[in-house]
Amino acid sequence: MSTIKVFVGSVVAGSSGQTNDSRREVRFEGEELARRTEYGAGREGGITDTRGVAETLYKTADGRLIIYVEDWSRWQGEPDVYRLVEVAEADLDVGGHFEDLGRKAGMCRPLTLDDVLEQEGEAA
Repeated sequence: MSTIKVFVGSVVAGSSGQTNDSRREVRFEGEELARRTEYGAGREGGITDTRGVAETLYKTADGRLIIYVEDWSRWQGEPDVYRLVEVAEADLDVGGHFEDLGRKAGMCRPLTLDDVLEQEGEAA
């Protein structure tokens, strides 16, 4: 385990270079298990590198699962928001809010045929 240092809060940059920065430092003992980035949708529906979310999964020294979520934007006036979320293993498994991150960490079970057919039925 090592000391992890992150910031929670937000940063907003204005048009003339001014910045509102409300971030606060948080330190804890833990280890990084996985990390992922998802890019936002652009005007034409494809992905863009101007908005997105980065998620980092940590296991703390006392055994908790914590995700550091960074909602970021490169657009002037849009905030970058940084937060910590405590999750259960179910949140990292199939159907969980952080399933993709759970997959990166090897904590998500493989999909079953029923899982896939159910998802296809919801999309129709």
